Amino acid sequence: MKLQPITPDLVPKLVQAFGQHPLLRLCDARTLSDLATQSVLAHFMDNEPIYAQGDRADAWLIVLRGTAAVRVTPEGMTDAFDVDRAKPVDMVGDFDALMGIPRRLSVIALEQVLALQAPVAMLHELFQRSAAFGLAYAQQVGAKFLQEARRVPLPYYDVAKSPMTSEVVNLLPPQFIDRQRVIPVASQGNRLLLGCVDELTAHVMSSARDYLPGVELIPVRIDGAAFNYAMQNLVSFESKTEEPATGQGGAKASGVMPSAPASTKKYVAPKLDPLLKRMVAEGASDLHLSGNHRPRWRIDGEMREIADAKVLTETQVYEIIESGMPERNRKQFLEENDSDFAYAVPDVARFRCNVFRDHNGIGSVMRVIPSKILTLEQLGLPEGVRRMCDNPKGLVLVTGPTGSGKSTTLAAMIDYINRNRRSHIITLEDPIEFVHKSQRSLVNQREVGPHTQSFGRALRAALREDPDIVLVGEMRDKETIALALETANTGHLVFGTLHTSTAISTVDRIIDVFPPEQQAQIRTVVAEVIKGVVSQTLLRRKGGGRIAALEVLIGSHAVSNLIREGKNHQIFNIMLTAKNQGNQMLNDQLEALVRDGKAEYDEALMKALDKPELAKRFGKEYFEK
Repeated sequence: MKLQPITPDLVPKLVQAFGQHPLLRLCDARTLSDLATQSVLAHFMDNEPIYAQGDRADAWLIVLRGTAAVRVTPEGMTDAFDVDRAKPVDMVGDFDALMGIPRRLSVIALEQVLALQAPVAMLHELFQRSAAFGLAYAQQVGAKFLQEARRVPLPYYDVAKSPMTSEVVNLLPPQFIDRQRVIPVASQGNRLLLGCVDELTAHVMSSARDYLPGVELIPVRIDGAAFNYAMQNLVSFESKTEEPATGQGGAKASGVMPSAPASTKKYVAPKLDPLLKRMVAEGASDLHLSGNHRPRWRIDGEMREIADAKVLTETQVYEIIESGMPERNRKQFLEENDSDFAYAVPDVARFRCNVFRDHNGIGSVMRVIPSKILTLEQLGLPEGVRRMCDNPKGLVLVTGPTGSGKSTTLAAMIDYINRNRRSHIITLEDPIEFVHKSQRSLVNQREVGPHTQSFGRALRAALREDPDIVLVGEMRDKETIALALETANTGHLVFGTLHTSTAISTVDRIIDVFPPEQQAQIRTVVAEVIKGVVSQTLLRRKGGGRIAALEVLIGSHAVSNLIREGKNHQIFNIMLTAKNQGNQMLNDQLEALVRDGKAEYDEALMKALDKPELAKRFGKEYFEK
């Protein structure tokens, strides 16, 4: 900190700046002039503490230029949390100085900050000279008190009567549990009780919902002793990032030939790992690195700068991400200017990564892959989705735009089969996201690149690998779609994904990818094998987080006949009239989410494909813009 006396020529400028503050402008010009002359200017460098929590409050400040982070370190913890930002003309440290108590918070300069540092006596003088200032200050403090008083206390969860279990506790990443002091305590169906030691913020709730999409979270209060016991005895910091199984008796097990290195190999990345660990602890869903910018992450759906991070050069971005890239992806990036891969930080989480070139040089995005595979029940998926998994053969498709939760839904479906059927499951992915541990089924997970050259090649090989269930991560082209249909038509249950938005458009997409002279034959094959289509979209949940809305088509003789006859447009009528078979329209669920208070009407309307029909359900009219 560098202190600078205030010269007479600066006083009018400071008085003008004070006039922008809602409280200080209530004081007369003489009082504001005295405030300026009795103070000093304080210069702070980037990342320099303005004051620290616990310090003696011997002054108060007014920020004049720059931005500072307001942070708190909860009792019993070592990590600090950002709770606010101090911007120009904000007063900081005034309440502590007024009350004569140690600093309750820390304030750190996020860039070069210029502030007016005033003595405590001058704060007392403001109250004595201006009744309007004193009244407004008291009203501001009272408003904060009322805001706190309106908060409904959380119900208390007695862990002595209903003990926590390791299985439930570890539904959230341990780093997130440790930093945010929230922990899953009990689960029933898709409802989960979330134990909170401290006050639950909207950010923490939203981040927990992002880790547990579809799960209904119910906050409860637990005491610190119960939380500490769970951290010491139930929370698992052991690695959940084991490599995909290569199969009993496979090359890896026999030792005859080592398997190709998976993209989740645990590379040592000393510059990348700390960022990813902090990302998980803070509850961010994505981390963005870009040349000539500070790192950013997405929290509660919003992009935010990492306030205490430095601006990265193009070289620094590449150095950070390159240390975690498999050799295959390094080569691909240098040749093609972008690459996708998965990366694991042991004991923390797995991440889906993309690196690319742009006008800033090099950029990268890393997304957290939840370490726990949620069950169909925890996701709250309808009964019809479970019945699709019970089919011995056929084709099941999960569709929707990028980022709509297709991978989460498919992982839950494969997990259901893995836990309930004795079968052989092969997954073909690019890259592998959720790792399935063989349970009643044997699970082999193959990744395009390290394990196979393409989806098509892997599908042809799968027919010789005695599978019962095959998951095709993405049906990108005619060859892959044709092989998936052939696999489903030869007695296997095939799961696949497409980027279509409705069940009907999904059927159309499969048929239209083939030339006209083949479409009659393809319609016949699709009619024979189709067992179900789940089309989904994500919308913002009230209170933070996201929630899925699904359209479900259940395969039936009537649906097959319409596909065979080329009358796909009439499938809509079957979905309307045969809801008792498990069919579900998207607007049905959007309406239910709004009426249940889980989503806003405007958000549901934005996601609806038939907007006038949804508006009509709520007694409103919709006009195309």
